[in-house]
Amino acid sequence: MWSFIWNDLLYQPVFNILIWLYNNVANQNLGWAVVYLTILLRVLLLPLTIIGERNKIRDEMLQEQIKQIEKDFRNDVVAQKEEIRKLVKKNKISPWAKVSSLGIQLLMLILLYQVFLQGITGEKLLRTLYYWVDFPGSININFLSFDLSHTHDIFWPGIIAVILLVEIYLEFKKNKEKLNQSDLFYFILFPAFSFYILWILPMVKSLFILTSILFGLAVGPIIRAMFKPKKKDNN
Repeated sequence: MWSFIWNDLLYQPVFNILIWLYNNVANQNLGWAVVYLTILLRVLLLPLTIIGERNKIRDEMLQEQIKQIEKDFRNDVVAQKEEIRKLVKKNKISPWAKVSSLGIQLLMLILLYQVFLQGITGEKLLRTLYYWVDFPGSININFLSFDLSHTHDIFWPGIIAVILLVEIYLEFKKNKEKLNQSDLFYFILFPAFSFYILWILPMVKSLFILTSILFGLAVGPIIRAMFKPKKKDNN
């Protein structure tokens, strides 16, 4: 049962879409095929992304309301806790959309790893292809002079680590928060851990994650503008 779900329902369809993109869209370059596959996935996940971003904005507004309650009831701790409890209960936000989106992307990472683990040449490729997907012959795994199957690459994981550092820094700066010890660990260790994991994995993983991050950076401001609360007119 598990073998059927993994091979027939997950691995084989993703593999065939990847090879179809390789043959028809990516000019027979597997790197660009991975980029297009990632963009396609993020477009399909856009409804979940929109819901997740909306929830994030609602959560930010909720935090502001909690701070106002703490200020208004600073002399009555019991009333303060009760008001906060009511507010949180009324505005309870489910993280299912973001969790689902991240879970699907993680699954795609595992599937891509399986593609390279099982091989993209020879008899295995022929057995996996659907009848409507042309046999690509020898697969070109060179992307911008980098080997997609190469491990211990510094360049691509390094780019991702730097982007994560900048994103975390801007988030703290936006919220005007002072970095405590736990924040500092997160600020340094999360990008460092991400770099290490991607460093030991094939470079194709870094390409997938980088494309997904850039897609998010491109559509994020547009989505946030859709749900950004309008400023109240004081007149």
